[in-house]
Amino acid sequence: MPVTPVALSHAEDLADFIAASPSSYHAAAELARRLEAVGFTRLNEEDVWPSQAGGRYVVVRDGAAIAWVVPTDAAATTPVQIFGAHTDSPGFKLKPQPTTGTRGWLQAAVEVYGGPLLNSWLDRELRLAGRLALADGRVVLAATGALLRLPQLAIHLDRSANSGLALDKQVETQPVWGLGDPTQADILAELARSADVAASDIRGYDVLIADTARGAVFGKDDAFFAAGRLDDLASVHAGLVALETYDPAAWAPIAVLAAFDHEELGSASRSGAAGPFLEDVLERVYAELGADSSARRQAYASSWCLSSDVGHSVHPNYVAKHDPVVQPVLGSGPILKLNANQRYATDAVGTASWRAWCERAGVHTQEFVSNNAVPCGSTIGPITATRLGIRTVDVGIPILSMHSARELAGVSDLHDLTRTAQAFFAG
Repeated sequence: MPVTPVALSHAEDLADFIAASPSSYHAAAELARRLEAVGFTRLNEEDVWPSQAGGRYVVVRDGAAIAWVVPTDAAATTPVQIFGAHTDSPGFKLKPQPTTGTRGWLQAAVEVYGGPLLNSWLDRELRLAGRLALADGRVVLAATGALLRLPQLAIHLDRSANSGLALDKQVETQPVWGLGDPTQADILAELARSADVAASDIRGYDVLIADTARGAVFGKDDAFFAAGRLDDLASVHAGLVALETYDPAAWAPIAVLAAFDHEELGSASRSGAAGPFLEDVLERVYAELGADSSARRQAYASSWCLSSDVGHSVHPNYVAKHDPVVQPVLGSGPILKLNANQRYATDAVGTASWRAWCERAGVHTQEFVSNNAVPCGSTIGPITATRLGIRTVDVGIPILSMHSARELAGVSDLHDLTRTAQAFFAG
């Protein structure tokens, strides 16, 4: 069945969002920019925060952002509905002393970030993106255009390449970015130029590599959407669009979008889900509503968190890698993620609530569970549930090519996740 014009428009908007978000720092900034454009107030953690009732706010911490909408009649025990996602993706990060090279080639010294499918990064036009800390104390975002490439060795020089390609993470993943003498070149100057600052002013940097290709809709009946960083910008975007259009009733819950950094590394950072960011924000929000610690915990007891991250669609070429019965597929709706060992936080009560939100949104849902012989990863869900004690459900969309430089999703699933997020925010 062809996807709807609204779903196609949603996919194009996601392509715009991904193009504007080549790093977690850009994603957090773009989320804040879009929310400010529809009336949200951006807050600084260093400042005193205003009264919360009836307000719409967003705050950025490094590569993470949290935004929330407080109903006009919110009180000290009003519950919170948290839609959680993450801004980072597997790939490569620029090392110290990043300008290198040999035999007349200029190369970039990079470190593997998270668990990417290394071979998927070969033979693509790549860019640098991240943040620069300057001598005057400013921190600015920087992103080049197409600058780098990881050229694959020709099959004539490796006749075994099609029998199994294994890349040395140190030697064979250093991209080229020019020709010349590395002692006379400076890749940081390329970043500085993109941010209109002097390279000599750079005192520190957090810079990653991103694919430059734009997200695209394709396939029979426009069923597919391919792009880099769908894990997990697809979820960040779903929560963002839901919050942009959210108009709470007076007695609705407090709607929160929490987009964390560093999920691909385990979330243990000041801007990750295992850090204090969400708890810090919620404490301040409830303090402005007159809540003490006891009232806040009363609110938490009737609150929910949807931890949204991508999951595996059944792969038609590797069916045996999936559960023999539970086999979600692209285009058949968002997924509910379950795991007996609490790699996902979903339980029976959460399952029932998720189904209710999907029904209210008019969305079909699927289930995901791993093959017992192929253990699954984890998400921010169990971490958030452990930190706050809030009931948590792990959900997402099914994709193929997870952790590739360019991942594959279903156009209708992307829109359906947003529709469900809208129903979830309403309580």
